[in-house]
This record gives sequence, C-alpha cells and structure tokens, in this order.
Amino acid sequence: MADIKYYDVILKPVITEKSMADMADKKYTFLVHTDATKSQIKEAVEKMFAGTKVAKVNTMNRDGKKKRRGMVVGKTAATKKAIVQLTEDSKDIEVFEGL
Repeated sequence: MADIKYYDVILKPVITEKSMADMADKKYTFLVHTDATKSQIKEAVEKMFAGTKVAKVNTMNRDGKKKRRGMVVGKTAATKKAIVQLTEDSKDIEVFEGL
C-alpha cells in the first residue's frame, strides 16, 4: 500500500441528485484515492474541512467500464467512492454551500 497523505485522499466531490439529497442528512459523497482506507478518509475530511466530525464512512469500489476502439478492447480506470456521514453537532462542509 502506498504512503498516502491526507491531502491526496479526497480527489473531488460527487455532484448528483442523490448526493445533493443526502446532504440534508449530513452525508457527503467524494471520489477518493483507490488505496485509501476508511480511517484515512475520516482523517482527511476532518483535517481538510475545519469543524467537521465524521460519524462513519461507507466506501464502494467501482470497476472500470469496458470500452472499444475498433478491434481493441480496454477498460477505463477503476474508481472508489466514499459517503461520509457527519455527526449532528459538526459544521457543514463549505464546498457544497450554494449548490
């Protein structure tokens, strides 16, 4: 496993209708590094966004999709998605404000 720093764990937020609806329950969805563990994701969220406390982290690994270019068959890159549940007394994440 690679030595991943906390600022390399979270790649970008996932903006979909479902993830926006989950924000009412203080659940935020991020695309994360494929080698990141749940404890690393929790640490990264708490360090990057001041005032947040993570209650739990759910992760899912997604395989790459099959793609064809003529006769050549390949795959897109595999990704990992994390849904972070914040505690009731924690601050909201400012990245998602105003969306």
